Amino acid sequence: MRVALDISPLKTGHQFRGIGVYTQNLEKAFKESKIPNFEVDLIEGGKIHQDCDLIHYPYFDLFFLTLPFKKVKPSVVTIHDVIPLVFPENYKPGLRGTLKFQLQKFSLKGVKGVITDSENSKNDIFKYLNYPKNRIYVVSLAPASHFKVIKEESVLKRVSKKYNLPENFALYVGDVNYNKNIPGLIKAFAGLKGDLSLVLVGKAFLEDDLKENQEITKLIKTLKLEKKVVRLGFLTAEDLVALYNLAVVYCQPSFYEGFGLPVLEAMACGCPVVAANTSSLPEICGPAAIMVDPSNINDMIKGLQEALLKKEELKEKGFAQVRKFSWEKTAKKTYEIYQKVV
Repeated sequence: MRVALDISPLKTGHQFRGIGVYTQNLEKAFKESKIPNFEVDLIEGGKIHQDCDLIHYPYFDLFFLTLPFKKVKPSVVTIHDVIPLVFPENYKPGLRGTLKFQLQKFSLKGVKGVITDSENSKNDIFKYLNYPKNRIYVVSLAPASHFKVIKEESVLKRVSKKYNLPENFALYVGDVNYNKNIPGLIKAFAGLKGDLSLVLVGKAFLEDDLKENQEITKLIKTLKLEKKVVRLGFLTAEDLVALYNLAVVYCQPSFYEGFGLPVLEAMACGCPVVAANTSSLPEICGPAAIMVDPSNINDMIKGLQEALLKKEELKEKGFAQVRKFSWEKTAKKTYEIYQKVV
């Protein structure tokens, strides 16, 4: 079997987001796999080798034309989530976006199968896009192999000094979109007692022109947390792993996640996790995290406090949970879907 994998997301701003991580790791896992009689061509902009049996588009944008109308070969597409359709008041596409959504939805009818990250996303794709449920396949993601416990104290000290990190801090890694609930996290953090700081990591946190970031800045000032909240931009993989190792707790306070990969990255690094009890997060975290109501600030405060008291227990549970996921499994399941649809 010869498959064309579209790596266009690696050439745009998506390379710094979950879509880029997914595309890069899937490509790497295929390369390292020992699947017999299986070849993967990397393509951009629809330049397809005539001999390929199938095309895989690893990204589907609801409001931009990312999926071609004419399917020159059998095709599958990965839809990670449909968050803008779940929260329409917070993700208004405008007239052009609405038109493009209808075109994308029509184009979706021509693909042989949809791959998604969680059962929760599968249900929402069926609900909001009306795509046949029996052709939606769930394939879990996984943390990359470099997310692990760092035993060299010198590495941790170097990274801590490089970013002037506080001694005790809670960590969040990701974007600033509405569904991420960063204002809720900051309000919960403000209610904690003690010397804990909050470190927010992600490219978007340094983009001052973003409305969400402006609101975050205003909230931090209002709550007088300027000295206790640290915002970092995009980090190298090595530095990010060190931060997970240095953090005393990781928090994913999202109203909605298609998967929530950072919770597994944190677990792989031995960091206790607090996560919202919404969308896909319960199925990804299993019994290895403290689950909280992201709409209830007091519940989030209580969850963070509990996680700090149960650090060692959560650490061991996290190691057990993360062992259930691997890119080797992701590649194998994806290949099995290719076989089904060709």
